Amino acid sequence: MSYMPWSEALSVGLESVDEQHRWLVDATNRLHAELVKATPDRAVMGRIIEGLMDYTMNHFIMEEELFERYAYPETAAHKAQHDHFTAQVMDTLVRFEDGEDVGQATLDFLKNWLIEHIMRTDKAYAPFLAAHGIV
Repeated sequence: MSYMPWSEALSVGLESVDEQHRWLVDATNRLHAELVKATPDRAVMGRIIEGLMDYTMNHFIMEEELFERYAYPETAAHKAQHDHFTAQVMDTLVRFEDGEDVGQATLDFLKNWLIEHIMRTDKAYAPFLAAHGIV
């Protein structure tokens, strides 16, 4: 069983968003798989963390563009959560690049944030975007 299994409970019901969320869940699982190895490969870990950072930023941009286009009323609060998460992941990446070990605390943070954000914040915007024809 994976560290963070995808389930339909995490689906927001918007295909493109769910596909991106699945990618983020898969990347978190790839990081976990590397970390539990007897000798984790720092180069592999670095690529995964950098990929998470890049993909997350692009995902947030996509969401925020939809919010702006359709005047989602909770845009500012949602964007603030994105900015806070991005800053935390960037801090993790910088610490990792400076030689610090990232381990279970980072994984737990990623897993908990993704689940909480998807289940509460993203599911809150899904009906609004669906009403504007986004599927």
